[in-house]
Amino acid sequence: MMQIGCSVPAHNLQNFQARFAVNGSSVKPAMKACLSKTTSLSTTKSTKEHLSNLEKLIGTKPEVLIQSEPKVAAGNGSPESKGKGLFEGLNLPQIWPENKAAEEMSPRHLNRLQRLLSKNGIEYSPRNNLASRWREYHGSNNWEGLLDPLDENLRREMVRYGEFIQAAYHCFHSNPATSSGEALLSPRKVAIPDRTFKVTKTLYATSSVGLPDWVDKAAPDLEWMTQRTSCIGYVAVCEDQREISRMGRRDIVISLRGTATCLEWAENMRDLLVKVPEKATDSNGQPKVQCGFLSLYKTAGAHVTSLAESVVTEVKRLTELYKGENLSITVTGHSLGAALALLVADDLSTCAQDMPPIAVYTFGGPRVGNRAFKKRLTAQNVKVLRIANSQDIITRVPGMFVSEELDKKLRESKSANKLLDMLDNNMPWAYTHAGTELRVDTKNSPYLKPNADVSCCHDLEAYLHLVDGFLASNCPFRANAKRSLAKLLHEQNSNVKKLYTRKAKGLKLNLERNMQMSNCLPSPS
Repeated sequence: MMQIGCSVPAHNLQNFQARFAVNGSSVKPAMKACLSKTTSLSTTKSTKEHLSNLEKLIGTKPEVLIQSEPKVAAGNGSPESKGKGLFEGLNLPQIWPENKAAEEMSPRHLNRLQRLLSKNGIEYSPRNNLASRWREYHGSNNWEGLLDPLDENLRREMVRYGEFIQAAYHCFHSNPATSSGEALLSPRKVAIPDRTFKVTKTLYATSSVGLPDWVDKAAPDLEWMTQRTSCIGYVAVCEDQREISRMGRRDIVISLRGTATCLEWAENMRDLLVKVPEKATDSNGQPKVQCGFLSLYKTAGAHVTSLAESVVTEVKRLTELYKGENLSITVTGHSLGAALALLVADDLSTCAQDMPPIAVYTFGGPRVGNRAFKKRLTAQNVKVLRIANSQDIITRVPGMFVSEELDKKLRESKSANKLLDMLDNNMPWAYTHAGTELRVDTKNSPYLKPNADVSCCHDLEAYLHLVDGFLASNCPFRANAKRSLAKLLHEQNSNVKKLYTRKAKGLKLNLERNMQMSNCLPSPS
């Protein structure tokens, strides 16, 4: 039985037709202006007459769905309850359907998300032959013309070197404690994702500062957090002949992880510039670097040599072993490892006369030294490619000027330039970045929240995600990005947009299982 609130006179029929939705939709709220309190009619004669008139005018049988006014319980006539009843009666979802574009995915996008989250979603950019241009990709021209837009071959190389760093993290976290005689034995087992390389040397860094013994006694299970010597990375060399032919040379890789122990954090805080030992002052001034970084690099442990001595000795051995071949040296690091990578490259550039070309790939690296140190690296033909996230605060410390752009503008003025030169030579915080920069931005990722926290913006996996999706500075995130999202979602779940976390949950993918089965190694949060 149809219920209608009032009988509509014939002369108001046009007004009735204008105010009501009669093509299968609900009656609009304007009806309430003409309807009185809902009552049940004993007869439907008047209603049928008006509907018949409507049918003649419109030409189709109308389906008028008139909702009864919500009942108000006795004694509940508060404004809140009336307002609630009014909005319920309006039936807003039907009048103004919710815009669900941001919440819905086409089957094509859903399948793509499933592939990127599954263990089968691990893909790479094309592995093309680089033999004829390997020096260019290794930075001989400072990567000019390859960064903006980003060359697909260079993208793949950067992601691969980033995964070398992830292997260094994994090597440490799988067994963080360093036993007294461990370093004298064979190298640690390192799960390098690129099996064409073989690890030849495990590298250790030792802090020059220590903590009282009572700290270890208070937390014996966390002794590794306060140990002075820790595994910091490794040296690896390419031994696959097909890969050597593809790359055009045999590559020697030194991979260094970021901060992991308390004493490494303590060294990070020692941010005064100090003179680099055995580096004489030249026309560019006195090279200086951060005190804590230099300490970790030069300090020897009780059972191990210093990082500086270990890496130079091993690289000398490998260059002598493969003498006569086309060789290259690539140093790569993240965070603290990025800082140590510059010190390693500086030492290697002067340890022998005929050293192979040296390139440095860093992710989320802090400033390391002064302008004299930067000029020294340039003079020694060390090529540095620095990948920096605009939202990563670590890339803006230490130093007096937070903005590199501001420092550059000030140096364009002759008077300001003289003042800054004086500060460079005398101030203990006159830092500057070295090398060529590739700038990415967390806000450009369609998967990460624009307000992602500090740990996400500095996370190595987030960096590789951004590099894999980078096209150019004036282009959005590339739609055909190939890197799996499983690890990013696993480690940065709170920083991934809810749309994707919900969809991943809806796809019922076991991310923990995928992480164990995939070749993607965990990176630090």
